[in-house]
Amino acid sequence: MIDKNKMPLAIGIAFVAFTTQFGGGFASGAQLYQYFINYGIWTLIMPIVAQLILTLFFWYGLSYAYRRKTYDYRSFSNSFYGKYRYILSNLYEIVYLMLICLAPAVAFATGGSTLNMLTGIPYFLCTLIIGVFIFGIALFGTNIVRKAASTLSVVIIIGLIVVLVPNIIVQWDTIMSSIGNLAGGIMPVGSTQTGSFVGALWRAVVYALFQLASIGLMYQHVKPLTDEKQLNLSMIYMFIVNSACMLLAVFGMLAVAYNPELSNTSVPMLLFVQNGVGTAILTPIISILIILGAVSTGVNMIAGIVNRVVGALEARDNNQEISTSKNRIRSTITSFLFTVMTFAIAQFGLLPLIAKGYSYLGYATLIAIGIPFILHALFFKEKKSAKL
Repeated sequence: MIDKNKMPLAIGIAFVAFTTQFGGGFASGAQLYQYFINYGIWTLIMPIVAQLILTLFFWYGLSYAYRRKTYDYRSFSNSFYGKYRYILSNLYEIVYLMLICLAPAVAFATGGSTLNMLTGIPYFLCTLIIGVFIFGIALFGTNIVRKAASTLSVVIIIGLIVVLVPNIIVQWDTIMSSIGNLAGGIMPVGSTQTGSFVGALWRAVVYALFQLASIGLMYQHVKPLTDEKQLNLSMIYMFIVNSACMLLAVFGMLAVAYNPELSNTSVPMLLFVQNGVGTAILTPIISILIILGAVSTGVNMIAGIVNRVVGALEARDNNQEISTSKNRIRSTITSFLFTVMTFAIAQFGLLPLIAKGYSYLGYATLIAIGIPFILHALFFKEKKSAKL
């Protein structure tokens, strides 16, 4: 199992940033279609634009956290927003809760859609199966999943490379044909876009913004740094690796961009594999990896909100000693309620959640983080930054 503590610090931070962005949703290919490929030829550059925007925001926020020693998102917000903290700190709390609720729902939908395509079992039952696994593991196996989360993410990426590279090589002519169609203004199957640069750019910005919502999970990781140059280097690593992975996946997904079956699937990666080489071997491999990524994401997010709610309830007990059984009951009830809630949200389907749900999260993040970060960078010197 991968131990981030044994990595160089710059690589470790880049690795954590990588795992916050790439999971089952990315591995399914649905995000790439909804935010990039559906917007035409600009899909060849907009993933880089999105990663550049995201990296700049991450660098600015993490640099502030390092210099001011604010290693959790609440202390960061209170320091960064200054006299506006009563509004903006609480607004970020709302964004964080949106992320906590939406990410498990997408995990349900990703795992459910994958099972549905593989088995033909109704989507509702597939998400129910995923939900049972997530609920059970969130109660009894959270520590194991957390320890394995980084390893799982690396395994997902290795699996994607194993799937993508040979199929890209074999289907290169089809990919080049797709690029020619995009350049000629012929939009992919299911796209309702015009292929305009402005539309593609805005969608890339929205993608960067909803990914930015996870920055609150990153502040803790700058604490071990001894030099800000390490942070700068980690952001360079983050940009290069994330951009390369996205472009590789985009090229792979272009192989099925004009496949009529695309309109009937919510997991383009499976369609890509089923129409490529090594189908008998690669289909179960990528399916397992997508489901593992989905379950891992769902467990971590639900466990996070359970700890937050139970911790708040215990704080209201005025630090009285809480019995193990009472803590277990609270954790079980909270975990069950959030599992049911995110299961219900997942019934909207994978594509609507990614297209609409993440868009709304991006708009909220723009108000709570994006605009304040930009104003802070433009108008406040570092010595004044705590007095925003």
